[in-house]
Amino acid sequence: MKVSIITVSWNSAKTIEDTIQSVVNQTYKDIEYIIIDGLSSDGTMDIVNKYKDQISVIVSEKDSGIFDAFNKGVKLATGDVIGILNSDDFYTSADTIEKVVNVFIEKNVDSVYADLVYVDAVDTDKISRYFQGGEYNRRKFENGWMPPHPTFFVKRYAYEQYGQFNTFMKIANDYELMLRFLYKFKLTSAYLPQVIVKMREGGNSNGSLKVRYRANMEDRKAWKVNDMEPPIIGMTFKPLRKIQQFYIPTRIKMNLRNMQNK
Repeated sequence: MKVSIITVSWNSAKTIEDTIQSVVNQTYKDIEYIIIDGLSSDGTMDIVNKYKDQISVIVSEKDSGIFDAFNKGVKLATGDVIGILNSDDFYTSADTIEKVVNVFIEKNVDSVYADLVYVDAVDTDKISRYFQGGEYNRRKFENGWMPPHPTFFVKRYAYEQYGQFNTFMKIANDYELMLRFLYKFKLTSAYLPQVIVKMREGGNSNGSLKVRYRANMEDRKAWKVNDMEPPIIGMTFKPLRKIQQFYIPTRIKMNLRNMQNK
């Protein structure tokens, strides 16, 4: 099973080397790594080019935003499975992709997701939130649930058959895509109960109350553009689901510490 991993960057010189290293050092070898850069001017491409022999496709050109860049990567991908890893994020272990592929094979599903932790932008050992995916049930969407997108891997045919990222949104594009794939078109999915991604704080949808309000409005719109009525209770309480992410079980901290020490 060939896995395409897409990283989108723009002026990411401070963080992208962690991202790249976490991909090129994977134990699973059948990986197509694609980097789509938005004409960075801060030295990002100098770092990318250090690893050009280990990166399958490198594109650096102007785009219309992060989700337009994601779509460029999806169009170039030739893998059986596609995953997206942002240039602020990185995999927690060298066998992450191997574990993901094993779930695809063992469960015979269309998609796989796992857990992630939010970490300090500078001290990536400092965990601030724990986003647990939990066992899959498509009806969880009705209660405001969604998988952690940076941990979400899906077979390429889903993009070909059901469309790519809708670029008319600014924040909830990933939610809309997963809602469309998993809820509307009922693709099968399986949960890998492990933290596989560290995500630096400061993302597009994790800002002020104003940003959160706008994101919630876009979440509702995600249902409507798919000709579905947004569930009142689920959309009302979706922002509150983030509160539980601030409880970080001791076992999660210990597991991540053990991974780091290996």
